[in-house]
Amino acid sequence: MSSDKQLFSTSGSFSSNYEQEVVCDLLSKAGIQVNGVNSWDIVVSDPRFYPSVFRQGSLGLGETYMAGFWDSVSPDITLYKLLTANLENQAKYNLKMVLYRIKAYLFNRQSVQQVSRDIHRHYDLGNDLFEAMLDDRMIYSCAYWQGAKTLEEAQEKKLDLICRKLHLEAGQRLLDIGCGWGGLAGYAAEKYGVEVLGITLSEEQAKLARKRYAHLPVTIELQDYRDLTGRYDRVVSVGMVEHVGYKNYSLYMQTVDRVLKNDGIFLLHGIGSNTSMKHTDPWIDRYIFPNGMMPSMQQITKAAEGHFVMEDWHSFGNDYEQTLREWRKRFKQAWPSLSAKYGNTFYRMWNYYLCCSTASFQAKKNQLWQIVFSKMGNHRIYQPVR
Repeated sequence: MSSDKQLFSTSGSFSSNYEQEVVCDLLSKAGIQVNGVNSWDIVVSDPRFYPSVFRQGSLGLGETYMAGFWDSVSPDITLYKLLTANLENQAKYNLKMVLYRIKAYLFNRQSVQQVSRDIHRHYDLGNDLFEAMLDDRMIYSCAYWQGAKTLEEAQEKKLDLICRKLHLEAGQRLLDIGCGWGGLAGYAAEKYGVEVLGITLSEEQAKLARKRYAHLPVTIELQDYRDLTGRYDRVVSVGMVEHVGYKNYSLYMQTVDRVLKNDGIFLLHGIGSNTSMKHTDPWIDRYIFPNGMMPSMQQITKAAEGHFVMEDWHSFGNDYEQTLREWRKRFKQAWPSLSAKYGNTFYRMWNYYLCCSTASFQAKKNQLWQIVFSKMGNHRIYQPVR
């Protein structure tokens, strides 16, 4: 990895007084001062910060943080205050943002070929990075903290919660769409005696998962969900729906319907948006999750209509805030052993990603949902689990 390569370009021009005044005014509306005394105030070390934020909004804010043009003692609080002030509704869209949104409307940015490339850019960064940041099972999704004291306990509680919601029984076949490093697949096979097929588009995830769970009835395939065949007693998808895209939600639900047995159960675990969106934040799109997109309640239910009955809808986004804080703590603790490989620009990028994600859940801009579906015509009584 090219550690400190210039990953982006900023304006290159220094700020006019007008640009600086507008940016400072917007920050003050969020209770943030430039060179102030509070932990959430920002210190500007390069005046290119102002034209970049003025012209590019959230993209400019993230890029100038990566470049070291500004900093904060508590960037997570800084971003929380910015989000709660709803400054995006006050800022004027520039041409680049308008073109970005038009592109999101016109093209299927989550095609089979594109998704494969996008998954590689994030999930194949390096298993060493994710091993350092995540729990022992490498679960890269929201933990369930009720009664848990450590990340390991909270993630195991989440895995068991999913298995109980699926009403898993020994001998069943479980399909895990977007299986990550195989943590859920391995847990379900070991604790509940099921046979699991996990699919992912990440070569690094598949390689590690196959090694870890070779002793269990777990098969890991490099496969897109659109190419699935066979029939399964249960289907689960954790932290994958964010990569499906609004143009493909219906196809996603049709695919699960096709491979799920008539008396089966489908559990969908994912990050949700309060409003129906057809694009994502441009900084997240460029640097973290290319072409990622969070579905709304309306988008999920519309896609599921005619295929599934919604049996249970469990929201626990507050747990993601705590999960992200633990990931950030572990990432920072492990940084001395990672720095030579990844470099300072990556450190600032990844820290910013974890901070803005934490702020999004704290401000309730994002939600975390576990939704249980049964198939149309399945008249068995479902007992919700917590």
